[in-house]
Amino acid sequence: MRRVLAALLLLIASAQPAFAQDTRPSWDEWLAEVRAEALERGIRPDIVDAALADLTPLERVVRADRKQAEFVETVDTYINKRVSQARIDNGQKFLVEHAEILADVAQAYNVQPHYIVAIWGMETNYGLYRVREDAIRSLATLAYDPRRADFFRRELFAALTILNNGWIELDDMKSSWAGAMGQSQFMPTSYLEYAVDHDGDGHRDIWGSEADVFASIANYLARHGWTGDHHWGEPVTLPQNFEAELAELGGYEGSGCRATRQHSAELPVTTWQAMGVRLRDGGDLPHPGQTASILRIDGSSDQSYLVYTNFRTILRYNCANFYALAVGHLAEAIE
Repeated sequence: MRRVLAALLLLIASAQPAFAQDTRPSWDEWLAEVRAEALERGIRPDIVDAALADLTPLERVVRADRKQAEFVETVDTYINKRVSQARIDNGQKFLVEHAEILADVAQAYNVQPHYIVAIWGMETNYGLYRVREDAIRSLATLAYDPRRADFFRRELFAALTILNNGWIELDDMKSSWAGAMGQSQFMPTSYLEYAVDHDGDGHRDIWGSEADVFASIANYLARHGWTGDHHWGEPVTLPQNFEAELAELGGYEGSGCRATRQHSAELPVTTWQAMGVRLRDGGDLPHPGQTASILRIDGSSDQSYLVYTNFRTILRYNCANFYALAVGHLAEAIE
């Protein structure tokens, strides 16, 4: 009977169209389309020729995309790797070393210096880690790959626009495997929108100017709703009847990126206090005048956090809850 059933299933499967088959054009055909569209967008022919000539995809970039740390590590492993004592020590050192510039940037954008330094530390280990990938090649590889082709195609044309405007030379346009550029790890569209020339030399240099890096990070956070006198969140404990009561109050977010869907609805801190949510040490919740969400890592009550608006702003930088938690913990340790 099992053999007959297996044979029937095989027959049915063989009759289905091969939807999983790769129907993309060849790399060369696709690159020709990109070249034509770049010219239509007004990118100069010499820029197109220099950036796209003899371009080949990078298989290691696709492999990296499939095993991002935010999605394959546990929260404790992720945070312990990134909020190490060495990184805390360096963060405190650089907070002092760049105190004057950071104070100027903090005043301009209302973003606390230790958060700016924490994101800088998370992204490129305070500029000590030099990104080395060719940004155009990485972006082209991911734009050709079907997983997030539309997103990376937009980023590829934004990168070509940056070159076209003369803001960076092609040989200097280095990025991560995902095309995130410079010490602040801005995607090309973020560079166009948020990068800042803070040192006044005429270039928005997120590769080599700490002043531009700090101001660009702060500008990005400020433009996405950062509040300079607010905290990111608190580790909390939840009452036993939490899920039932939460369902009556709005449940979990149903929209936004993958990370925000793990957040409860935003409610006044006083509501969470009345429900029985407490700090890990049993204390009352601070900041009663604010609104906040509950974040439960993997649905666990042992890994629950009360997170404020600033936490969601960090998610705009990298929409992964592990990342935002690590930034928050690192900023606190640096401060």
